[in-house]
Amino acid sequence: MQKQLTITLLLTLLAASSALAQPRFNYVEPQDELVRSRIEDWQDLKFGLFIHWGTYSMIPTIESWSICPDKKEWVYNSRPYDVDYFDYVNYYENLYKSFNPVNFDPDRWAEAARDAGMKYVVFTTKHHDGFCMFDTQQTDYKVTSTDCPFHKNPRSNIAAEVFEAFRNKGLKAGAYFSIADWHCDNYWWRHFPPYDRYINYDPVKFPERYDGFVDFIDAQVDELTSSYGDLELMWLDLCEISETYTIRYPWERLARTARTNQPGLIMVARGTHGEYENYYTSELKIPPTVLDYPWEACMTLGRCWDICKDPCYKPTSQVIRMLVTIVARGGNLLLGAGPGPDGEFYDEVYQRLAEIGDWIDVCGKGIYGSKPAAPYQQGEDIFYTQKDGKLYAFYLYESTEAQDNSSVSPSTPQLPSELVLEGLDLKRGSKLTMLGSRNSLKWASLPGGSVRILIPEKLRSNPPSRFAVCLEIDRK
Repeated sequence: MQKQLTITLLLTLLAASSALAQPRFNYVEPQDELVRSRIEDWQDLKFGLFIHWGTYSMIPTIESWSICPDKKEWVYNSRPYDVDYFDYVNYYENLYKSFNPVNFDPDRWAEAARDAGMKYVVFTTKHHDGFCMFDTQQTDYKVTSTDCPFHKNPRSNIAAEVFEAFRNKGLKAGAYFSIADWHCDNYWWRHFPPYDRYINYDPVKFPERYDGFVDFIDAQVDELTSSYGDLELMWLDLCEISETYTIRYPWERLARTARTNQPGLIMVARGTHGEYENYYTSELKIPPTVLDYPWEACMTLGRCWDICKDPCYKPTSQVIRMLVTIVARGGNLLLGAGPGPDGEFYDEVYQRLAEIGDWIDVCGKGIYGSKPAAPYQQGEDIFYTQKDGKLYAFYLYESTEAQDNSSVSPSTPQLPSELVLEGLDLKRGSKLTMLGSRNSLKWASLPGGSVRILIPEKLRSNPPSRFAVCLEIDRK
């Protein structure tokens, strides 16, 4: 009986582990051949920059969430306890009247992203608060409004400037756009108080108001896809507009508008689980296994998506680990950082991007255009990819980099004298090299289908790249 109970318990645990390993996401492949082709090309890019920026950069808060009356602790903790809610919203919605980012320089941002090895950018054209970082004609709550001091700046149409700057540096441009709009009176109708992040009236009882909201969103999407150059994708957020009312946003209409202007445009209608969620976005989490559909992990460089008082930026070694892990599991990394109210990133952001770029210069061959490769991962420090018939094995060695904002360059630890790659059966004549080094590495097969690779002292003491090295294996 005890043995039977033990077996039953083990089977239950294995079933639970399997369920947890795979995110619950039913991928629906787009019917449009051009969209499918664009997604395949996007999957080869592997690394992008996610920029959250708006008037919320002027105050210590979590993007625009501080005006949301949601009962979740992380939401209501983002605004002062001793301020009346409606007084606070009034204060927040008037921030734009003093928003004047005079140090805004998207060319510097784009250059830093390019040098870091990033291949695309996703920029917040409008967050949930409804403040538009582009010159929309649908509302005056925008950066180009005459009430906003920055409107006099020749680069006041911020989204247009960002997209152009990044495209000029060879990166693809993507537009983040929130479907929820807390400033729009057809979303949060002033007749009722808002109750949470969702629409605050019954669309069935007030269909004209709801239709007005849909028309508003459609007009803004039309503007973004017709007047802001080539877009790789539209990253659509807070797409579920109601938990109470049985209403589904008309995605077919939005897709028709967007793709009439931009054929083949990738749509990322998050959480809709249908043909308009063209890839899965894992927010602040890396899936534990290889996924068999297009996906992206959006991860913050600091503690939050936008700038904050104490960002506590992740060390470069951690970002490299995230990138390698995600790519080895078949995904892209969209790394998030935000500028301050003056339009400038903290120095630490530029430092991290420069260090990532130095590593990419050496090891990027095993990143871009690669696919997952069995055995995928060995322990916590070895990951595999493949491309053009070659296998790439990344070894992430421990870094002594400080876990703070220090700009002091860390020392580089030595590599081990040998590496054992398990589950790898190589034939005689296979060639192994370390990217960044021209010399072939000596290796020997071990019983059970493993390979022992000898690392010469010269490479051990002076690796060609910090944080991680990449072995290129040309199998015969």
